[in-house]
Amino acid sequence: MMRDGYAAQWRGREYEASPDGDDVRLYQTEPGEGFTEVRAGRFVRVVPAAEVDDLAYVRTRCTWQGQPFIVLARHENWLRVEYTGGRWPVAEAMGLEAFDFGVYQGWAPAAEVTDLREHRA
Repeated sequence: MMRDGYAAQWRGREYEASPDGDDVRLYQTEPGEGFTEVRAGRFVRVVPAAEVDDLAYVRTRCTWQGQPFIVLARHENWLRVEYTGGRWPVAEAMGLEAFDFGVYQGWAPAAEVTDLREHRA
């Protein structure tokens, strides 16, 4: 699974989440007790942050062409990746797009990406 966002443990289950002050929004793809449909296939429940057992930011890290990246998205056989090596000459030599000052992104063939792993912060 490719994740880039918050995850929360609540009542023994992990949910996609979004902190909101003293509350945490929990998301799931199916109906459930206390969950409200916000759009087709997307349900939310707001719980007090004190009731959440764990809240962490989860990112998928990887290696592409020997360089460190995070995975932002997947589309068919491609991964949207962001370079985390901090060396602009390397990013430019790889043909990455300057997304913002010091932020370089690109599309990598999924078959060329190695060492996929989740990182929790």
